[in-house]
Amino acid sequence: MLKYKICVVGTGYVGLSNAVLFARQHDVISLDIDLPRVEKINQKISPLVDSCIEKALQENQLNLKATTDKKQAYHQADYIIIATPTNYNSETNYFDTSSIESVISEILPLNNKATIIIKSTIPVGYTEQVKSRFKTEQIVFAPEFLREGKALYDNLYPSRIIVGEKSERGEKIAQLYLNATVEHTAPTLCMDATEAEAVKLFSNTYLAMRVAYFNELDTYCAKHNLSSLDIVRGVSLDPRIGQHYNNPSFGYGGYCLPKDTKQLLANYKDVPQNLIQAIIQSNQTRKKFIVKEILKKRPNVVGIYRLTMKAGSDNFRDSAIQGIIHELEEYNIKILIYEPTLKTTHFEKYPLENELNQFLECADVILANRMHSDLKEQQEKVYTRDLFGEN
Repeated sequence: MLKYKICVVGTGYVGLSNAVLFARQHDVISLDIDLPRVEKINQKISPLVDSCIEKALQENQLNLKATTDKKQAYHQADYIIIATPTNYNSETNYFDTSSIESVISEILPLNNKATIIIKSTIPVGYTEQVKSRFKTEQIVFAPEFLREGKALYDNLYPSRIIVGEKSERGEKIAQLYLNATVEHTAPTLCMDATEAEAVKLFSNTYLAMRVAYFNELDTYCAKHNLSSLDIVRGVSLDPRIGQHYNNPSFGYGGYCLPKDTKQLLANYKDVPQNLIQAIIQSNQTRKKFIVKEILKKRPNVVGIYRLTMKAGSDNFRDSAIQGIIHELEEYNIKILIYEPTLKTTHFEKYPLENELNQFLECADVILANRMHSDLKEQQEKVYTRDLFGEN
């Protein structure tokens, strides 16, 4: 097997998991502008919460070096993987792809031979646009399908490998990823770039729809005093529905689902649709329902147990609980947050209490998107819609 020089731009979940994945077989440089993150990686310490990445950095012999030096990173790289964030801009109804374009503009003068693989989530039609803008055929889109906290695991044991190019080069990229997996059995599929972009957005919107569906089922049960657990179990025993991704929550959130659903809806401009818009509206309705349920308890202080969406993750960007916090504030409810990953006194303008027992004592009602053993002594205070104790 050929050994390549691979540069990965960005050290978030997608970037770092790709870097570690390939560093098992190839020479990898991980590039980031954040010096403390770079230093941690070089010390074999993961800058994010992912048990597989943490273990791999400590235990595996990885050909991995992190740097802030762009010239060093891009020089002589065979593949350059872009995994920078693309947040959704509600004013333009479009992903902010400026970080991708900035990286491409820096790569091409230094290395115009490397194949540039975009892993960041992008709008439908973006790859063709950016190739035209930069007058290069070196850009390929390959979507990622990773879970926060399990990003490396999902790279090692992928559900599928999709590359947005029907060509010998596309097949070669697919094989590069397949060779890096543990079992070498994942289905691979090469398609045009625009179709690959659509696969990513439609996949995440389907997941958001599933979350919204079980949340609306749970809302119905709560309003009519029915056992949500029994009904979800009964519905999910249908093999066409399945017993997965069916645990009610405060709403879908996190980095991917909110922005990807909005981007897909924007891509539906001039295309008839009802469902895509309804998924987004359903999530807002769910959060408003949760707020009303909390207000029925007439709390003085609402404790927020973790800002994160999932257990085993330190990422709370666009978490559903933040929308609930902002709604509660309109009713003059005092908010106290327990988030041990933050070492400050406040999150936004809300006070943080990092001493668990003090937090539990101060709160009248404790909101927990997912239950935890930390809360077992205070279950009478806890409000959650978690049925199965899993993400």
